[in-house]
Amino acid sequence: MKIGITCYPTYGGSGVVATELGMELAARGHDVHFISYAPPVRLTANDRITFHEVEVSNYPLFDHAPYTLTLSVKMLEVAESARLDLLHVHYAIPHSVSALLARSMAAPRRLPFITTLHGTDITLVGNDRSFLPITRFSIEQSDGVTCISNYLKKKTIEVFDIKRPIEVIPNFVNCDVYCRKDDPALRAQWAPNGEPILMHLSNFRPVKRVPDVLEIFDLVRSKMPAKLVLMGDGPDRGAVEWAIRRKGLTKDVFLLGKQDRVYEKLGVADLFLLPSDLEAFGLAALEAMACEVPVIGTTAGGMPDVVEHGVDGYLVEPRDVASAGRFAVEILSRADRGREMGRRAREDARRRFCAEDVIPHYEAYYRRVLEAAVSACA
Repeated sequence: MKIGITCYPTYGGSGVVATELGMELAARGHDVHFISYAPPVRLTANDRITFHEVEVSNYPLFDHAPYTLTLSVKMLEVAESARLDLLHVHYAIPHSVSALLARSMAAPRRLPFITTLHGTDITLVGNDRSFLPITRFSIEQSDGVTCISNYLKKKTIEVFDIKRPIEVIPNFVNCDVYCRKDDPALRAQWAPNGEPILMHLSNFRPVKRVPDVLEIFDLVRSKMPAKLVLMGDGPDRGAVEWAIRRKGLTKDVFLLGKQDRVYEKLGVADLFLLPSDLEAFGLAALEAMACEVPVIGTTAGGMPDVVEHGVDGYLVEPRDVASAGRFAVEILSRADRGREMGRRAREDARRRFCAEDVIPHYEAYYRRVLEAAVSACA
């Protein structure tokens, strides 16, 4: 198939999933065309992947550049030049609206589009009353709709009163790439005396509660020597840097910023912290689990579908820093420093969320959408 993918090229989960999906599809022989204003952060090009930049012009007439319109035109151009079979847009606002416009402009040629919902496009942005009608309309008008968890499907139906079918296809991880890596030299950079290494990975938005990560780490550090590695960037980075200095943690916390090959770092961690207020799925937790790292997350949203409490990690109520700190100390105080729990985490990730098992669900869904589009035109 020839597939056009549009996503936000930034560090959020929706962009990561879309990028990984495109690369997995290309590896399986499909031609994938990414259409966005910048290359996605984790994109690795090959002969079956093409990036098409959406150039947004600024005119004095507009206070804000009309990205939705420019994107729809680029979608149409790529669809015609590359003879795309379908568009797959990730994150409803504004990508599904742009795809709807592109499909309309392409008529009478068939150009079906699939919208994948990822979380805050439903729970935050789309729920804004100024966006709700257009979000609902673009979802209903999509030729196919998927979402990443049963939690998000339920939330979408509740918030938008969606009548059309929604397919749940979970996030995934390449289990051959995300795996435990013994790298003594890398560990020594952060923990020269063999201290346990805690990690966090996110886009540093308020919902991720990165300051809570520091609070949890501070509780661990009060019981044992430890190191914390933070990967990612975003609006809360300045506040996090200030808190690190205020707490006197500058020698124990490593801020790495954005990282493309996160599996190389996750593979040496002892514990992963994701104390978010809400996760529609918890992709970063899954990536850590695939690397044999136990996770401490929260009970909110879809994370209980990923982390089994007491088996491959622990779940606490959002903002319950004390309980998270207690569980972290309990794991790291074990004789094996949580390695057995980490191995169970890897087993669970392989059993339920490996790319080799999930990607065929997307391929089958694409074919069903294409067949339905052909039937509708007949």
